[in-house]
Amino acid sequence: MKTGTLISGIFFLSLLIQPAQSGALDSLRINRIQVIGSHNSYKKAIEPNLYKALAAINPAAMHGLEYAHIPIPDQLDLGLRNLEIDVYADSSGGRYATPKGLSMAEAVEAYNADGIMNKPGFKVFHVPDIDFRSSCATLELCLRQLKQWSDKHPGHTPVFITLEAKDSEEERPDRTNPEKFTSKTFDMLDNCIRQSLGDGKLITPDKVRGRYATLNEAVLNDNWPLLKEAKGKFIFILDQKDRKRDMYVKGHPSLKNRVMFVNAEPATPEAATLIRNNPKDTENIKKLVRQGYIVRTRADADTRQARTNDYSSFVAACSSGAQIITTDYYLKSTFFDSDYQASFADGSYVRGNPVLKGIESH
Repeated sequence: MKTGTLISGIFFLSLLIQPAQSGALDSLRINRIQVIGSHNSYKKAIEPNLYKALAAINPAAMHGLEYAHIPIPDQLDLGLRNLEIDVYADSSGGRYATPKGLSMAEAVEAYNADGIMNKPGFKVFHVPDIDFRSSCATLELCLRQLKQWSDKHPGHTPVFITLEAKDSEEERPDRTNPEKFTSKTFDMLDNCIRQSLGDGKLITPDKVRGRYATLNEAVLNDNWPLLKEAKGKFIFILDQKDRKRDMYVKGHPSLKNRVMFVNAEPATPEAATLIRNNPKDTENIKKLVRQGYIVRTRADADTRQARTNDYSSFVAACSSGAQIITTDYYLKSTFFDSDYQASFADGSYVRGNPVLKGIESH
């Protein structure tokens, strides 16, 4: 991109994205704010020697994995208010302790030196055998970091956390096959979150549903909590559809007694939070936001926008009113030359929602 074009784009962006004073947001409901957060928030860089070996085979695929994040507490210190965590079940322990990628290339640093991957419990990383380095290798460790950070910053803006329960529909002999999620696994996942953070730190579907017959009815009637009531808390969203989403919902109509919201279909009893990965579907996202749903979208994906300094998806995400915008580039890339960086005009990551009535001036 030419320098003049880039400067013009940034100027347009600054006009579009006007920051709001944090104190002025306190009386808004949490669906009337907009936050920027990170995608695959736990991710560390792929082993350098392994990356080189795999990039020689499929450079395009590996380019999409060429990003990493600073530790989660540091992201929160910057002001990010959305995180994404991928979770793998490991009920017996040790399933992911010896990634097959380490047999292809020498590791720069020891893996699993503390033995934590040998213990039973949910593990956190991106792709088995390939993209397995994580700043918090287990869900318990990630949640402990969240709890410690939150306790030190009790008045923080609520943090949205999208959580993906990773498994696979097919098994292959040449890779480490993930353990399948079951209803029991999801019960264990809920319990892990509750026990690690405490109910007082959570905004759950039950709390949003309140006196309404369904969660969807509550949301359409603007029953989200006020920002000032939600401070110091976390909101978990299960980013699944079809089999795993249905398994999580089964036996819990309107997500009764569940910890997480789900990526539900609009107008269904469980509908409250929606995932829409294409930010350029702007009008549809605006419609859903105006109905009362909280929508998560993406500013960039697979390093493509950062490599070309393309802000068009980020601009679309901001103008759509999607309350949660994820990016891999709240900081500039350290892997390739690029000026691409996603934040609101003043460098912040929280503002009033530009779409919803009554806060257009923000």
